[in-house]
Amino acid sequence: QVQLVESGGGLVQAGGSLNLSCAPSGRTISPYVMGWFRQGPGQEREFVAVIGWTGAAIIYADSVEGRFVISRDNDKNTVYLQMNNLRPEDTGVYYCNARRAVTINTIDGYWGQGTQVTVSS
Repeated sequence: QVQLVESGGGLVQAGGSLNLSCAPSGRTISPYVMGWFRQGPGQEREFVAVIGWTGAAIIYADSVEGRFVISRDNDKNTVYLQMNNLRPEDTGVYYCNARRAVTINTIDGYWGQGTQVTVSS
């Protein structure tokens, strides 16, 4: 079992930036592919970004490509999601995920409790 703890959410105006962080409790992230997913109001959970074990493999959803940057620091045992040029449609609960393969489905792996991101227009 991997317990993930997200932080960094909040309220921001459109065009602003936020940096989310995620760290596991009592475990190391190095064996896992790490990812971020989100769930908007009244919507299903969707893929945002995923990063492989060494950081060499990165995939972004089309909706965030060029605005969001996922990164990981295995020494600090933390994965980040830098979100720039935020839009109201980016509003939602953002979930950190740890899994064993570079996949983007919304089922596999371990999940954090989520952190709320609200973008005002």
